[in-house]
Amino acid sequence: MDVSIVIPVYNEDESLPELCSWIDRVVKENNLSCEIILVDDGSTDNSWEVIKELRRGNPCIRGIRFQRNYGKSAALNEGFKASVGEVVITMDADMQDSPDEIPELRRMILEDNFDLVSGWKKVRHDPISKTLPSKFFNWTTARVSKIPLHDFNCGLKAYRLKVVKGIEVYGEMHRYIPVIAKWAGFRRIGEKVVQHRARKYGYTKFGGLGRGLKGLLDLVSITFVGKYGKRPMHFFGPLGVVCFLIGFFFAVYLIANKLAHYTTFGLTTKPAFYIALTMMVIGSQLFLTGFVAELIGRNSSGRNNYLIEEKLGLDQP
Repeated sequence: MDVSIVIPVYNEDESLPELCSWIDRVVKENNLSCEIILVDDGSTDNSWEVIKELRRGNPCIRGIRFQRNYGKSAALNEGFKASVGEVVITMDADMQDSPDEIPELRRMILEDNFDLVSGWKKVRHDPISKTLPSKFFNWTTARVSKIPLHDFNCGLKAYRLKVVKGIEVYGEMHRYIPVIAKWAGFRRIGEKVVQHRARKYGYTKFGGLGRGLKGLLDLVSITFVGKYGKRPMHFFGPLGVVCFLIGFFFAVYLIANKLAHYTTFGLTTKPAFYIALTMMVIGSQLFLTGFVAELIGRNSSGRNNYLIEEKLGLDQP
């Protein structure tokens, strides 16, 4: 199978027939074998009935239907599990992503040797409520992750099959798949300027400041898990030790100063004494948090799950 195309669907019954027809034309013109995986994320319109009808006319179309709406990340994750194509391409179902980009995205994966190619909607046809938050969080993510992409949240992306089989997308982490892939060891990440079309049917399901705030929290979460998921003590331990030592030496200084000068004021009347105690308590709690996290990690079923690029000689006795 040359290409697997994964498309999350949420209330897009009007656009699906035209989109699938467009994809079918592009893959036939380029002599590609293809599967189209439509993941219905709990749509409340006729999207699933449309998918079943499209399947009857085109056996390359496959469908997954959720019992309820779980979100785009869940839809992508299930689509990735079902994919078998040499290259996996994701796009949105609203026809704002152009299937004409498929051949070049595939070529960049196979010939330019990228693990992941992310689309860049350089010219966007979206309301300002989407574009402004998107620019801010793309700028922030690029600097935090050290991945030089302009558009992390573009739905049009291409992956090697081993990438989608080696990562897990959950929560609302779909906007940070390049970051997840990087932490999994897939560092050959490229970018392609892609056509962004104005929405033809329906209305946008995303946007607003709430989405931006969630995106920032997700970035903090994925950065922490990527760096310290298997070694939490390396994060909490140094912070705890530093806080404890600052409080401890501050307390020792106050006590020594009291003894040296025989002041009439008691230590408990000084705010600095309570600050020192608080620092010591916080330091102890941070250290114990890291210790407990290590114990939990050591008993986790995924503690020794590592992605292996290749093996030599291990199939021989």
